[in-house]
Amino acid sequence: MAAVGALLNHVARESSDIDRLANFYQEILGFERIESPKFDCKVIWLKQSPSFCLHLIERDSNTKLPEGPWSSNDAVADPKNLPRGHHLCFSVSNFDSFVKTLKEKGIETHEKAQPNGKTKQVFFFDPDGNGLEVASE
Repeated sequence: MAAVGALLNHVARESSDIDRLANFYQEILGFERIESPKFDCKVIWLKQSPSFCLHLIERDSNTKLPEGPWSSNDAVADPKNLPRGHHLCFSVSNFDSFVKTLKEKGIETHEKAQPNGKTKQVFFFDPDGNGLEVASE
């Protein structure tokens, strides 16, 4: 039997600079910092109402896991490729002003619309090179 009542609990991102990443998600997407348990490494837990949580975990260089899909400074990190790549998507009610804010902050974006033309989309990267999409409601 498949899981009953399954809900997304959180997404975790490992980073060598979780303070920088936390500030990005708080400033750009309105996450709030919440209390987190004391682990054997530095963690920051963020929440976006009503119940989506993002757990930022200090990178352990001994694991040899990649920090992100690629460096956000790498020439390969082109937001035009994100519609078919790994990304998280958020919806906002102020799409046009949100996109304007991204551009004012110098964040490279790629804008498009879903085939029906009703939903606008903007794709961009967080400071660690993780793909993000924001869609109009």
